[in-house]
Amino acid sequence: MGSNQFPLRFFLDPFGCVKNQVDAETMMASLNGAGWSVAEGAADADLIIINSCGFIESAKQESINAVLGWRKMYPDKKILLAGCLAQRYAKELAESLPEADLLFGNADLSGIVKAVVNLAGSSDTVAPPMGNEEENAGGLAGKRPLLSLPGSAYVKINEGCNNRCTFCSIPLIRGPLRSRSIPDVLAECRELLGRGIRELCLIGQDIGSYGKDFSGADSLLQGSLLPKSLLPDLLEALSELEGDFWVRLLYIHPDNFPLPILDIMERDKRFLPYFDLPFQHGSEKILAAMNRRGTAETYLSLIETIRSRLPGAVLRSTFLLGFPGETDEDFQALLDFQDKARLDWAGCFAYSREEDTPAYSMKNRVSKKLTAERKRIVEDRQAGISEKQMDRFVGRELDALVEEAVDEEEGLYLGRLYCQAPEVDGAAVINSDWNLAPGSMVRGRVIGRAGFDLELRI
Repeated sequence: MGSNQFPLRFFLDPFGCVKNQVDAETMMASLNGAGWSVAEGAADADLIIINSCGFIESAKQESINAVLGWRKMYPDKKILLAGCLAQRYAKELAESLPEADLLFGNADLSGIVKAVVNLAGSSDTVAPPMGNEEENAGGLAGKRPLLSLPGSAYVKINEGCNNRCTFCSIPLIRGPLRSRSIPDVLAECRELLGRGIRELCLIGQDIGSYGKDFSGADSLLQGSLLPKSLLPDLLEALSELEGDFWVRLLYIHPDNFPLPILDIMERDKRFLPYFDLPFQHGSEKILAAMNRRGTAETYLSLIETIRSRLPGAVLRSTFLLGFPGETDEDFQALLDFQDKARLDWAGCFAYSREEDTPAYSMKNRVSKKLTAERKRIVEDRQAGISEKQMDRFVGRELDALVEEAVDEEEGLYLGRLYCQAPEVDGAAVINSDWNLAPGSMVRGRVIGRAGFDLELRI
């Protein structure tokens, strides 16, 4: 694309979840490959791209505010609204948000260059989805810029979701489950390791369902019509890669947990015993209304199995407060589950009423005030649980991934241990007599805890 069609500098506002971050990296790779360059800031850019989120109401409003804010600051620049919000509400926003010059969804991220060509020379305000982004993900893996923390990279192994939780709009935005092939994922991981990455974070809406969408006898359990997760097969393939690196698994739906992955983790310590399992609630009634197959008992049993097999296991989860019909008795069931589970980390979210989801029309809605009060109670209790759980690491020698130099003269750095996932958990405060490079792996002794953070001495 020549400069006579459109200037070749862009600025990307990549806020949102880590899946949005990978989308942003993929779009940047496509634009870079077409001759575009990244501007240092919006003021130096000819095109501002806002990578939006459309999962819950607060995120949707934040995305719209971002468009309005950038338009107010730069009335003469071109603005492209990309991502989940643009995918879900393309027609509505084309009419109600004239501040955005173009809307570009996430159905085909590789089409971003064509979308920008449309923006330069077409009056259309919505770029139609084209092709399949899964086919392009592997090819861009080695070229995409990394917006993640030093030494770490996210690897999206599947897209979409078939779980159909009644509160969730992800299937409306990202569609049904679609998994990348094992060779494709392996190729990306090799590329990233070749670039010096030390931590591969496998992500998807539910990586426990990886491969269940593949057809053929290999995707079926013998003697059963249930689709088989190929996550254990993927991990077996990754275990053949040489090198000293971490593999972190993020977002496994607890109803789809493939137990064979524990066998692999016992054999290969590069697969971190860190599990992000969104349990969402502890009330059997609420879980059923959410279209979850599990109960507090089955979830506690899964936790016990993981901890018995991997004594150093670290568990993170999320709780959803204020789901329609949540009574005081249901809330107490959640608190009981929280006490028994003793999760290392947990996030809390208030229910967001999303149109076109089954829960949208459910009766007995919970007030925002009561939901906020319950959320505060759960968060306060979890703070004490998390701090106590972190105490068990004091005195241990552990590896740490260095992320940032705070004060090199004083030998003070920030990083993470295996028990801390990027951006969501506590940090490792590292004291060292030697200069440490961000992205490097070091080993030291945990000498104390400060709040949620752990202090490491090299």
